[in-house]
Amino acid sequence: MITADSRPKLARGVRLQIDRVRGGFNLLAPEHVLRVNASSAAILELCDGQRSLADIVDVLASRYAVDRGRIEREASALIDDLVTRRLVERP
Repeated sequence: MITADSRPKLARGVRLQIDRVRGGFNLLAPEHVLRVNASSAAILELCDGQRSLADIVDVLASRYAVDRGRIEREASALIDDLVTRRLVERP
């Protein structure tokens, strides 16, 4: 489970890419393509291994003026799911 101090990052070989043909975003990994929505892409763009989950939530809360608690729940759920799929690491 991810904590506020966790510093998530995309796993080795995984990258976020804009889908210029269909629009939206794809999370690309060896032999996998996962379409992600704009909210998920905004979270994943900040997962650089330097920022903690708390930092990511702060950036998103100020950028989108949305309730911090909601952002934290959704970001945690997304990152936990992607950790399970081995697309994100939480060093």
